[in-house]
Amino acid sequence: MAKKIKTVIKLQIVGGKANPAPPVGPVLGQHGVAIQEFCVRFNEATKDKMGEVVPVEITIFEDRTFDFIMKTAPAAELLKKAAGAAKGAANPLKEKAGVVSKAQLEEIAKVKMVDLNANDIEGAMKIVAGSARSMGIKIEG
Repeated sequence: MAKKIKTVIKLQIVGGKANPAPPVGPVLGQHGVAIQEFCVRFNEATKDKMGEVVPVEITIFEDRTFDFIMKTAPAAELLKKAAGAAKGAANPLKEKAGVVSKAQLEEIAKVKMVDLNANDIEGAMKIVAGSARSMGIKIEG
């Protein structure tokens, strides 16, 4: 018999750095989940993604056990890394935060493909390019 799902929580946690402090602790605590157990399992699973933001979908069951699925890093994080920018531009219409090449854009689109609602790599590139524009990151090529 399958376990009954109580709720599903989506969080964005820095890889290898989950701890019982907010936002992780309070969100899991209110559902009666073993917070320390989640932190240990998440940190173990994200050892190779140290310092990267990792979106995670946590499924909590009625018996207070849990399961989680890690997604790919947000497009904005990947774009900032590729452009070497600390953050997006405050006013993307007037200022530029950085520059990415078409090749870098394609690489990011390939990484994000599994989480994007796109039929092919061209569609995925358009979605990522839209994110870049809204952050003030210029695309060359």
